[in-house]
Amino acid sequence: MVEQERAATGANRAASGTRGPLHGLRVIEAATLAAGPTVATTLGEFGAEVIKVEPPGAGDPMRTWGDRRDGIGLVWKSISRNKKCVTLDLREPAGQRLLHRLLDVADVLVVGNRPSALARWGLDFDSVHAAHPHIVVAHITGYGRGGPKSDRPGYGTLAEAMSGFAQVTGEEDGPPTLPPFMLADGIAGLTAAYAVMMALYHRDVHGAAGQLVDVSLLEPLARLIESSTLAYDQLGIVKGRTGNRLDASAPRNAYRTRDGRWLAISSASPSIAVRVFRAIDRPDLAEHPDYTDPVRRQERAVEVDGLVAAWIAQRSLDEAMAVFEAAEVTAAPVYDAPALLADEHLRARGTFQPMDDPDLGLMRVQAPVPRLSGTPGRVEHLGRPLGADNDHVYRDLLGLAPAGIEDLREQGVI
Repeated sequence: MVEQERAATGANRAASGTRGPLHGLRVIEAATLAAGPTVATTLGEFGAEVIKVEPPGAGDPMRTWGDRRDGIGLVWKSISRNKKCVTLDLREPAGQRLLHRLLDVADVLVVGNRPSALARWGLDFDSVHAAHPHIVVAHITGYGRGGPKSDRPGYGTLAEAMSGFAQVTGEEDGPPTLPPFMLADGIAGLTAAYAVMMALYHRDVHGAAGQLVDVSLLEPLARLIESSTLAYDQLGIVKGRTGNRLDASAPRNAYRTRDGRWLAISSASPSIAVRVFRAIDRPDLAEHPDYTDPVRRQERAVEVDGLVAAWIAQRSLDEAMAVFEAAEVTAAPVYDAPALLADEHLRARGTFQPMDDPDLGLMRVQAPVPRLSGTPGRVEHLGRPLGADNDHVYRDLLGLAPAGIEDLREQGVI
């Protein structure tokens, strides 16, 4: 099966040719951890040249964050795909000057430091824009530019709390629940990536200058759960936790099967709810207005949920899914990682791509998510060692002499 995945990967690469849609775009990523690097990862998958700038010595904390093998962070390997890795101490004037030289030949700068730190280094947007008016600067922070919290340190956990996400996530009688993954960072990174493309379009098509892309960790996530603030603003309702149920759909939950596994059902459209009732041998409900009308059915959500749960509890996952698939009910098994990697549909699409990594050997990472038919994204290589591309970038791109590079190395600037 791995060989089939390799074949699918090879076909995708052949279709993409040698250039992606963003070929010729150069991105300087001077951000750490997840949100900022996600911006550059997304652009790099589609052909942009990404130069990742890390502090000498420790590098990006993501290198050792989370699950590790042989001391190497696994998420680092994937999020740093396709990037050239250089070291540069931005706290040093010589490091700041060298970054400005990189910006002379770049299109995008991605940063994630607090505004006060960037101002001290002469790398705030006003300074960068004055020296490099063509540059698009993507600045991702916890709280965004302006406002009393703008210079506070912020991480995704705080955004997941303040955005209202934790307030509406979890069981009704349980505590607010934070996600066990980098939700706010990921959403902010993807938001900033498409915003960068809008800014580049404005620059290149309309002949404008570069501009600031100001994204907070909090606001993109708050936008996704805007129904909470809309309900309060217009109805005075403060929404709480409802577990896996949704106040606009019934049945909608995760249900345990006879063999101890789980499946999820969504019945967002009335026709799906009718199919569910027929599939669980309750055709009477499929004809009753109390259960076919969405509003009246929602008023009986607990009852409906109980009927579906009882039917599923008497069947194995495979048995229940066979019935639901035959009835075209929108149901799906709850996957763990092994099941996700083994899914035949995802295998056929090449969702997880095997890569040969010099540090870890064969490693499966997720392929670029948007599928472009003419210029699909590619994974050329996984995260590289700290400073692996110093000589190439500083010597070949910027034209520094070997003696000058060695002097910077001895000073601890690179």
